[in-house]
Amino acid sequence: MQRISTTVIGLVGERARACAEALDRAANIRVELPDPAAPPLDRAVAAWQVAAGTKTPYLVHDADPLALVTDAWVRRYDERGPAGELEVAVRDTLSRWRARSIELPDYYLVLDAESWSSTRRHWYLGLLHRAAPSRVVPLEGGADQVQARIATLASGRWWPDLDRLLADVDRVVPDRL
Repeated sequence: MQRISTTVIGLVGERARACAEALDRAANIRVELPDPAAPPLDRAVAAWQVAAGTKTPYLVHDADPLALVTDAWVRRYDERGPAGELEVAVRDTLSRWRARSIELPDYYLVLDAESWSSTRRHWYLGLLHRAAPSRVVPLEGGADQVQARIATLASGRWWPDLDRLLADVDRVVPDRL
């Protein structure tokens, strides 16, 4: 994994892009918003490339490198996904990670998780949170709350390597099931 001096923060949730856009005027935060029409992994690659080259203390983006896996996992347990979709998503994501073109953000700020389906909520606040508890932060509110929370992010256990994190993801069942 390439270490960079910037703290990378991934915003996830319906209002992630709007919150990130509002942060663009903060002096110590760079905002990167890849094309929302691009495929999820291409968006994550674009965000990581900018993060690796930036010198500001914080970089905020809305391009979750696990979006493809997350969506496939949610569809699998909501019984809407085709057979093999999750396995393909994991393979494609790990391929980009092994090529060092994507990396997990230092922190996920999970916006308005209470409004999400229980399966999606479990992905972030269950599976990912267990892997690195201080790295997944639920948050209600807008850009002001996001900016205030960024200033108080706690350090803690780092993410496991992505291949270990996703190794048995197909066997992780959401709590509600």
